[in-house]
Amino acid sequence: MRWRRRCAASLSAVFLNILVAIDGSEHGAAALRTAAQLAREEHARLTVVTAVPPAPAFSQLTAPGVAAVGDAAHLLGEAGARMVTQIAAVPDDVSVTSMVVPGQPAKVILERLREGRHDLLVMGTRGHGRVGSALLGSVSQAVLHEAEVPVLVVRGPRAAASSEASDR
Repeated sequence: MRWRRRCAASLSAVFLNILVAIDGSEHGAAALRTAAQLAREEHARLTVVTAVPPAPAFSQLTAPGVAAVGDAAHLLGEAGARMVTQIAAVPDDVSVTSMVVPGQPAKVILERLREGRHDLLVMGTRGHGRVGSALLGSVSQAVLHEAEVPVLVVRGPRAAASSEASDR
């Protein structure tokens, strides 16, 4: 009986500060829904981050590159708009902070994870599999190797994976 009380006390608030990374995709939206549900059940704070990769450095050297730099600022606005739309579905009783940060997604997520003292990271995956991840690179894979806290990887619906792949 004593063990149950100690265990229950230590598990009563397992996650207090949850970080969820979204990118505007259905997989990111699924991760946000899962993180919001966990935050609600645990009475935890929820921080939502969207990382927008910067324009390639070489693009800044050419005349078309000037437009690419301008587009980077525009992309930040689009990412913010997608994030606001997805956050609108989070229940009102969940405390949410959101941010759009320029930079490489894996690096941004890991920096926010450390700086925000989060105790759980939730993120989506497109489910490319081993070969696809090796060829395309995988933000979730990179973050899994470096994160110092538990990482919950949420897979979006299969239909979203097919439609997103056909959009490319």
